[in-house]
Amino acid sequence: MIVYEADKKQFLSDNNDRDIEDVILAKYFGATGRKVPAAEMRSWRDSLGYMSRVLSDSEIPNDVGVAVELHIPQSSKRIDISLTGRGHDDSKNVVIVELKQWDKVKASTKDALVNTYLGGGHREVVHPSYQAWSYASLMEGFNEAVYSGGISVQACAYLHNYERDGVIDSDHYAGYIAKAPLFLRGESERGLLRNFIKQHIKFGDPSVLYELVNGRIRPSKALSDSLGGLLKGNAEFILIDDQKEVYENILAAGRAASSASPKVVIVEGGPGTGKTVLAINALVTLMGAGLNCKYVSKNAAPRRVYETKLAGTMTRTRYSNLFTGSGGFIDTPADQFDVLIVDEAHRLNEKSGLYGNLGENQVKELIAAAKCTVFFIDEDQRVTLSDIGTKKTIRDFGIGKGAEVSEHELASQFRCSGSDGYIAWLDDTLDVRPTANKTLTPAEFDFKVFGTPDELHASIAAKNTSGTARVVAGYCWPWTSKKDPKAFDIVIGDYRKRWNLDVDGSLWIIAPNSINEVGCIHTCQGLEVDYIGVIIGPDLIVRDGNVKTVPAARDRYDKTLRGYKVRAKADPKKAAAEADLIIKNTYRTLMTRGMKGCYVYCSDEETAAYFRARLSPGAIAAVPA
Repeated sequence: MIVYEADKKQFLSDNNDRDIEDVILAKYFGATGRKVPAAEMRSWRDSLGYMSRVLSDSEIPNDVGVAVELHIPQSSKRIDISLTGRGHDDSKNVVIVELKQWDKVKASTKDALVNTYLGGGHREVVHPSYQAWSYASLMEGFNEAVYSGGISVQACAYLHNYERDGVIDSDHYAGYIAKAPLFLRGESERGLLRNFIKQHIKFGDPSVLYELVNGRIRPSKALSDSLGGLLKGNAEFILIDDQKEVYENILAAGRAASSASPKVVIVEGGPGTGKTVLAINALVTLMGAGLNCKYVSKNAAPRRVYETKLAGTMTRTRYSNLFTGSGGFIDTPADQFDVLIVDEAHRLNEKSGLYGNLGENQVKELIAAAKCTVFFIDEDQRVTLSDIGTKKTIRDFGIGKGAEVSEHELASQFRCSGSDGYIAWLDDTLDVRPTANKTLTPAEFDFKVFGTPDELHASIAAKNTSGTARVVAGYCWPWTSKKDPKAFDIVIGDYRKRWNLDVDGSLWIIAPNSINEVGCIHTCQGLEVDYIGVIIGPDLIVRDGNVKTVPAARDRYDKTLRGYKVRAKADPKKAAAEADLIIKNTYRTLMTRGMKGCYVYCSDEETAAYFRARLSPGAIAAVPA
């Protein structure tokens, strides 16, 4: 998606003869149906005014393409300014410009971070040159027109209010400034930026901007496919913005922690914000620094998938020593590990063992076992009544150990086509929390509602060109085929499918034949596919516009609600609220596994109508022919 596109002549006219911020807002509202905060409007007005001065150079052709707020594929990030045209050798080029209104920063000892005043306080954020370079890297990785279409990307940062002070432009940041030059306040700096643009764009060519905007999205790097390279020290992923900030803080905590000065780091992030990518990157770097580390996850499915992908590059013994479950720290001596990185911490249990009768508390045991414990958490992905991982629980046990507890938040969205709007819409639609996103547009995410499960399954199968699409469902049907392999489990009219293949277990999501089966929350949480098809069962229905959950509609062998009836007898109101949360979180988690699209079928027609009504008129709601 692009918010504003024009040639240089039109852009200058919109700046000089109109209020550019109103022009862009009108286009943004037309594309998304939403407005932006007043601060962003002011940013558009001020920074784009400075860019118009830069472009007011007769040697920069009038037909150079100008894009404002160009969406980077597979992320929630938008590039401030993109200039497109052809170079001196007739090559297709784009110059991206990261704009900042900063006028002062303090240096940081952490790689690529600076300390500046934002949002009412000082905080560490990425250096503008790092930010511009990382955005260019994302474009190179995800846009087919750039990757194989011959468009070259150059990046720079323009801080039009900042005078050179030896801090923002210090040697500490020289490596990133070399990758994305830094231009600051003043006419001479403006001249340097003009020269940089003219160095790469000599001629205008409207087709370059068109190719860039309409470039096909390349398949993203799935973590499981890149894990081997990461463990060999290869840079498989570029960390951007808040990811880089959190990553550097994790490294600092891991290196500084000791038995006398323990650390607990809490990293909160929603679906697709890169929690696991960050966890693995931090693990690799800290191991490379000679620290004794482990990656911990209660979920067996991601660990089994990673193990399979690492076959031939790492022995099973070494793998099991590096990747482990959360229940094995009951008798671990205090501070035996330098760093434990705990992924999907919301899934931690109080007790361990097959029968849930061992140990005291997994959170407490993990914190006790390491000098530094890093917890990646999303409380909205707690999907069983036994999940006890919360920020408060972690915080309390950390303080109890005498640890320094720090908390960070990830917001950059890399799943669901990078659509923050889709996540907000889903939260509102499922009644997880109220948001302003009442409708979903096609530009935000590929979401469709199907009238039959057969059509849903066929559409997902058609997307499974490289094994990257799967169908999942709420656990509302019995697993009959476990005892009778010839029996069908999910039976809805003429639709007959089996639950995930028992022989594949936790590897279901990457098993070649699993496109013919239906998965559940246990085989996909913590993992991702390009397209996810979700069968919403009778445990979630809508009546008169109100989302209701029906615990009794879950299959009686569903372990996620184990203990519900006992709790309901003791405290019916509290038990109902807990079950309501678990069911909604389950569908929220299932419906955010897709990086490019989510297709749904609702077993209840009124529920299907509700989802269709939440789509904008331009969205396609698939119905039976």
